[in-house]
Amino acid sequence: MSGLKQGEFVGSLDCGTTSTRFLVFDKHADIVAQHQIEYPQYYPEPGWHEQDPDELVQSCEVCINEASKALEAAGWAKESIKAIGITNQRESAVAWSRKTGKPLCRLIVWDDARTKNTVAHFDHKLQTVGIEVKPGQFKKGKEGVEALRQLSGLPISTYFSAIKLRWMIDHHENVRKAHDEGDLLFGTVESWILYRLTDKIHITDVTNASRTLLMNLNTLQWDPVLLKFFEIKDSVLPKIVSSSEVYGELQSTVLKGVKVAGLAGDQQAALIGNKCLRQGEAKCTYGTGAFLLFCTGDEVVLSKHGLLSTVAYKDGATGKPVYALEGSIAVAGSAIKWLRDTMSLVSTAAEVNTLAQSVPDTGGVYFVTAFSGLLAPYWDPGAAGLLIGLTSYTTPAHIALATLEANAFQTRAILESMKLDSKAELKHLMVDGGMTNGDMVMKVLADIGGFTVIRPEMRESTALGSALLAGSAIRLHGWDISKPETLAEVNTKGNLEFAPSMPEDAREKRWQGWKRAIQRSLGWEEGVDE
Repeated sequence: MSGLKQGEFVGSLDCGTTSTRFLVFDKHADIVAQHQIEYPQYYPEPGWHEQDPDELVQSCEVCINEASKALEAAGWAKESIKAIGITNQRESAVAWSRKTGKPLCRLIVWDDARTKNTVAHFDHKLQTVGIEVKPGQFKKGKEGVEALRQLSGLPISTYFSAIKLRWMIDHHENVRKAHDEGDLLFGTVESWILYRLTDKIHITDVTNASRTLLMNLNTLQWDPVLLKFFEIKDSVLPKIVSSSEVYGELQSTVLKGVKVAGLAGDQQAALIGNKCLRQGEAKCTYGTGAFLLFCTGDEVVLSKHGLLSTVAYKDGATGKPVYALEGSIAVAGSAIKWLRDTMSLVSTAAEVNTLAQSVPDTGGVYFVTAFSGLLAPYWDPGAAGLLIGLTSYTTPAHIALATLEANAFQTRAILESMKLDSKAELKHLMVDGGMTNGDMVMKVLADIGGFTVIRPEMRESTALGSALLAGSAIRLHGWDISKPETLAEVNTKGNLEFAPSMPEDAREKRWQGWKRAIQRSLGWEEGVDE
């Protein structure tokens, strides 16, 4: 098409859990064009969650092609896209054939729970045989758990990719055969997408590799001790690369020849998209649950509070890695959904904010939203949901406010642990995710937490993060991830700051009350007759 303008844009392919999106950003992080499609989810048995790897690739190609059309419809040549980044649902596992390049089975999604027996097997192995840290030297029991954590930053859990890969080898005959015969290739979602959209490049970046249980956090390489423990051959694994460098070029779609130059798992990408690049800067994504990442700088910090140690990003092949601590809240936005759908206390999610605003405080009510136990920093699967402090004067408004406070208390609990672990002060908390649309949520967060909360107007921070990594790799607009000042003009429009307004003594009193409520919730299920 003639007469189209030439721009300097960067694209981001965002492969989420339920949908794929391709967004095109300008130098201020304004979205110039985008396209999004959902793809099928498969639940063949209770607790199982699968996707079709080919359908995933097709959704990526459609999004890239359609967003490029939208860009041209807006008057810009598609050649304006100078590089693209990829961000993805982390931990989900794909197995395919080296010979044919075709998937050997459906991919196992991060929240799939089928691998409980695999986890039990390796837990037992760690307790009885142990992990061979040096030839002939085994560490087992608590020492084994600690040795595994020091190497990988993670505990053994159904979430992490090595467990899913091991399950595939143990339960799919063709995957086992491919593993034995040297035909198996394995990767997380970004690795698979990149393999298919480029000339069969088989790589993964440090952020995704740090969620597999197989990468050494210090060397940033696959660790022989971990591979031996989980009985996985290193020949199946992708090469580990940085989060920001030119990896290759697209070979399919209308953007054939465009450089792929940024890779990061979704939560790390959101950290970067929120420009939390220095020690003490943190972000929290509030969706159904909440994901909190706290930048700890160039040192691996091992948590004493059960938080996960992970790689935040690595800038370029020769750059030093930057690390983070990660904690999750199981119930965030889903507590509001519960008030609406199950309890019928409100008819819309927005009504929770209006109700919460109508009372000065909760009237002494606390709501511990432990619908399925508690995660960081309490780590108690036997904790139960609890509404306490009720009187005959308690109204739906008090419960609405207590629900928002529950979210804030849990955020504060994780951040307090992060500060203790990293010996770094929190500078501010950046937020994104669907739950952050309500100003009342932000105000409560700042008041209960005692810190400043910053909410950008454009909250597509996951996609923006991978775009910044790609742009930085080719120094588009002078961006350089390792020099945060070069990103000063990115996504500053409409930033809102929420500072704490609650007096310190009132905040402390509420905090102590929350701790008492938590104590009553912990271990509840263990005392209940089966």
